[in-house]
Amino acid sequence: MGAIAKINVDHLIGKEVGTSTILKELARGGMAIVFIAYQRTLKRQIALKILPKKLMTPKTARRFQSEAESAAILSHPNIIPVYEVGETEDFLFFTMQLVQGKSLGRLIDMARKNLLPSRRTIPLEEAVRITMLILDALHYAHGEEIIHRDIKPDNVLVEKHTQRPLITDFGVAKVLRGEDERTPMIQGTPVYMPPEQILGREVDARSDIYAVGTMLFKMLAPELPFPPYSSKTDLLKQKVRRKDSIFIKRPSEINAYADETIDQIVFKATAYRQEDRYADCHLFRQDLDAYMQSL
Repeated sequence: MGAIAKINVDHLIGKEVGTSTILKELARGGMAIVFIAYQRTLKRQIALKILPKKLMTPKTARRFQSEAESAAILSHPNIIPVYEVGETEDFLFFTMQLVQGKSLGRLIDMARKNLLPSRRTIPLEEAVRITMLILDALHYAHGEEIIHRDIKPDNVLVEKHTQRPLITDFGVAKVLRGEDERTPMIQGTPVYMPPEQILGREVDARSDIYAVGTMLFKMLAPELPFPPYSSKTDLLKQKVRRKDSIFIKRPSEINAYADETIDQIVFKATAYRQEDRYADCHLFRQDLDAYMQSL
């Protein structure tokens, strides 16, 4: 975030972009800045995401365009909708729904700081509920031949009043229709990245399943039980080397409310080999639903 953090965008406040007027900055990511904006045509507040051209390379431009185009064709209650895609002299942009709430990553961090040790994780039933809804959305996206490839808590926003989780940031999404596989790129977040993605091999729905399984474990544990590692690169290497499981403890060894069944579900979702994981998100969700019924 070094370059993006240094960019001054004060001059953009009040600027008209497409059908919207920029109101204030909301957040910054690895290559983009998000603002709260007012959509004049429909008289509502929305989120507006820009990529400054001064930071652009052909690769980042393609990624940004891919994020907008991938998300724009998706329509699901648990996926943030994209409204408008465009370009100015200084940046590329797209607009999307403004979610009143926090990221799942933020909620996990807040739980970890609770004074009571027993409340330093997301409650088990809530973690399973969120995971099932995320699986519903991904099953739909996979049916549209889109793989997210960067599922993680920071890319899930939870509405404040409804507690509805919504997936955002399809910036590294793989659109399977006609993609050129001769130049694969390693993209994603090391903690949630499956071995095949690290190795630059073909990813599919089961790659997102690995990330969702890791995210479920993250909600149930104050810290994910990885073996000791010195850097993100070291973690990636260990994920490739350790063919049994990257985790050295089971959920039930960390969370008093977890049991052997949730252990099995998490470890199946995060299996090293794609063929050992759930074949699709629907099967993963079915096991979680049956687990919820048994509680």
